[in-house]
Amino acid sequence: MADAYGVRQAGAAAPAVPALRWEELPEGPVVVLLDQTRLPAEETELVCTDVPALVEAIRTLAVRGAPLLGIAGAYGVALAAARGFDVADAAESLAYVRPTAVNLEYGVRRAVAAYDAALAAGQSPEEAAGAALAEARAVHAEDARASTRMAEHGMALLGELLPGGGHRILTHCNSGALVSGGEGTAFAVALAAHRVGELRRLWVGETRPLLQGARLTAYEASRAGMAYTVLPDGAAGSLFAAGEVDAVLIGADRIAADGAVANKVGSYPLAVLARYHHVPFVVVAPTTTLDPETEEGALIEVEQRAGHEVTEISLPHVLATGMEAGVGVPVAPLGAQAYNPAFDITPAELVTAIVTEAGVVSPVTRDSLAEVCSTSRFAKSRSGNGMMAE
Repeated sequence: MADAYGVRQAGAAAPAVPALRWEELPEGPVVVLLDQTRLPAEETELVCTDVPALVEAIRTLAVRGAPLLGIAGAYGVALAAARGFDVADAAESLAYVRPTAVNLEYGVRRAVAAYDAALAAGQSPEEAAGAALAEARAVHAEDARASTRMAEHGMALLGELLPGGGHRILTHCNSGALVSGGEGTAFAVALAAHRVGELRRLWVGETRPLLQGARLTAYEASRAGMAYTVLPDGAAGSLFAAGEVDAVLIGADRIAADGAVANKVGSYPLAVLARYHHVPFVVVAPTTTLDPETEEGALIEVEQRAGHEVTEISLPHVLATGMEAGVGVPVAPLGAQAYNPAFDITPAELVTAIVTEAGVVSPVTRDSLAEVCSTSRFAKSRSGNGMMAE
């Protein structure tokens, strides 16, 4: 049951709950999210009864990760339609909450297209709402299948790059089931290696300032029984220098037409280190993260987040220490300025390969990416059918 604040507590001993699900309640449908800001201390679910609540959950990173944001956006449109809210307004408010992650707008557009097509075919608003929900579920299922295929392709690539197994993989941020309809992107490849006994060590960069690696990837690795070690972001260089990294695997939030990759800030320095130390740097992302309409990496809009995320420690999961909600612990002098981009851009020449559900792109070039786009589910789902008006 939800408490008075619309929050459900999952039992401490309960298995991990899904990152996102649709639920039909007597009072109407809801989108239920696992609140990722409270992990790993507690598994708490947020129950979103309207789009503003979902938008806030996206903004505050309660739900995050490019593929999952696409799923959330699609379900958000379905929620608005089912509850009789203005679908166009809901779509507009959802699509650009986090501008770097292209999947969010993609999911919103898919659900809006299905809704509009149903209305245009003479169906009732209720039937159109059903069409939007069916499309959201399709987006969800497609991402789960893509996750499985990426793990397969990623494992095959590791076999070619690193014959013999015993992989020591460095990852950054979080790219497992918490960001996906399936088992993730980059993390799914490491998990597949673990299952066949080929993962020697998963190095987990803490991912400052919000610690998605230390909190979320370590949480997922622990649940899976993987051999993992958390390290400060600044310690990655010494790890490379000691010869302790065999490959870097990361996800992506947007990949431009020239192959430049936007991912959690801190990814680019790892790419530079990997190149210097002759270590493969591999990006794992579904084709829905490819964005041929953005010609080059320099044109990707990089989300700038609030400075207090850097100058204070105020993650909700630390409230168990007795902190008052919303009050952060300062770690910098009062009035200190902070530079807090959520992402950085890695140029294609530093990327060994991009693993998608449609196959492996290597070398990463404008032409090779265009070929993947033209032959994948990307082309079918972005063919222009029912896109939101520009």
